[in-house]
Amino acid sequence: MKKLSFTLFVLLLVACSTTKSTLDPSVHGLYGKEAMVVSAHPLASEVGAEILRKGGNAWDAAIAVQFALSVVYPVAGNIGGGGFAVFRDSQGNVGSLDFREKAPINAERDMFLDKEGNVNGRKSLEGHLASGVPGSVDGMVRLFDRFGSLPWTELVQPAIDLAEKGFILTESGAANLNRARELIKKLNTKPVFLVREESWKSGDRFIQNDLANTLDRISKQGRDGFYSGLTAQLIVEEMQRGNGIITLDDLADYQSVWRDPLIGNYRGKRIISMPPPSSGGVALLQLLESIESYPIAKYGHNHWKTIHVMTEIEKRVYADRATYLGDPDFYEVPVTMLLDDQYLTDRMSSIDFKEATPSEEIKEGRVDVIESVETTHFSIVDAQGNAVAVTTTLNSYLGSKIMVDGAGFFLNNEMDDFSVKSGVPNQFGLVGAKANEIVPGKRMLSSMTPTIVDDANGLLIVVGTPGGSTIITSVFQTILNVVDHGMNMQQAVNAKRLHHQWLPDRILTEDSTLSPKVKRKLIRLGHAFESRGSIGRVDAILVLPGGSLEGGADPRAQDTAVGF
Repeated sequence: MKKLSFTLFVLLLVACSTTKSTLDPSVHGLYGKEAMVVSAHPLASEVGAEILRKGGNAWDAAIAVQFALSVVYPVAGNIGGGGFAVFRDSQGNVGSLDFREKAPINAERDMFLDKEGNVNGRKSLEGHLASGVPGSVDGMVRLFDRFGSLPWTELVQPAIDLAEKGFILTESGAANLNRARELIKKLNTKPVFLVREESWKSGDRFIQNDLANTLDRISKQGRDGFYSGLTAQLIVEEMQRGNGIITLDDLADYQSVWRDPLIGNYRGKRIISMPPPSSGGVALLQLLESIESYPIAKYGHNHWKTIHVMTEIEKRVYADRATYLGDPDFYEVPVTMLLDDQYLTDRMSSIDFKEATPSEEIKEGRVDVIESVETTHFSIVDAQGNAVAVTTTLNSYLGSKIMVDGAGFFLNNEMDDFSVKSGVPNQFGLVGAKANEIVPGKRMLSSMTPTIVDDANGLLIVVGTPGGSTIITSVFQTILNVVDHGMNMQQAVNAKRLHHQWLPDRILTEDSTLSPKVKRKLIRLGHAFESRGSIGRVDAILVLPGGSLEGGADPRAQDTAVGF
């Protein structure tokens, strides 16, 4: 990988450090005339941009970024997890790939319940049993087989170099490695190299030799470098030591699935998003279609009327999510009904500007806690106008906290995204039912919402974010910020966010999101509030009039746009 030029380095700093007020006209993201990559880590973004400079297309860059993130951003970047890709080619043709993890063959519906039928501790979150069969490597292979233009080895090599030669940790990167030291020591069957006597600190070089070897096998053998041979054997041996249930057959049988994306319209824009087993596309289209009849541009950004109607719609949409959504290969998901105009009109007819609707009146349920939200997203547009949005995850921070001994990567804890017990919330506070119960070979429901927006002039927005249950509402707000509130991409990404997911019945807000006057008005209407430091990390691209690109990299972390 070439070293960053001084000019590009300065641009990276600008893209990472925009902190002025949201609507300040001087606030804008990184501009590029030809191509753009926005991801959670500057090195991964530069890897993707370098692939594009070599003449690679958006799918080539997506593959390279995915593997690079598995090295430089191990809290969520991965080869031991899964995700979704939504794409639009330069001619307007669209598609999506589901490389979500699957329940192992030996999984059982009640595998995380004790003899009394209660949820058994944190077994769906921590340790070997929490892992679904990984899909990320198969997903990248499938993208390459259909769209790849550069040699496969060229796309994986930057990640190998980063793992083998190492990279310098930032302060936040070091903190991420230190964060789960004790839990990693407790849960793993063998010592894990990143847990050492002294804490990691900014300026340390982070080298991952085992991961470099695993990536080298993937580079030379493609899919077989992960799902069979040595890597597969190491995964199964790890499972056997920790009483996990993933087998060689599980790995050999895993297949990503091409799916037709969901397509809707909002104020003359075409919205292209992920279908089930992601709940993101259905929920996003429900939100947009339901709010379209309200003049929120006239109300104003974060006006009490805007917040009230957004929140009331979100309550109803998340209640539908809990009841109806799951893996369409195992459960008949009523997508047509959920997106029907009359259904949504009836569903939202009880919204009243005089008072908030209590969530228990929408549907029964109870939620006590929402935990960490570790996923990652990247958006790419190439010089030909092809666009790819990819959201990928281990689920929690470092997934199950289990590193495959000898292979150097963490496994996911996606089994918690199933409805472990009907009506009992998962780590994100999301309640599920029969549609999302555990079945062998089934994909667990997700909130990941990679999305592309276009209009009569062509491509307009590529967007997505991590954030667990807040992913859907973060993408929703980002689109509203551009389409209704006239923000540029960086302003839309910087804007303070809020979230309601039906249960618990409160509005989650970032610090200083609302003025005291607006908050008092909403409290009088019956809304309750809870503050959180940050919500989501949106990485997005906006096509400007004339065809140039603006990358919006989220300033809440070290997310970075690289364009040329």
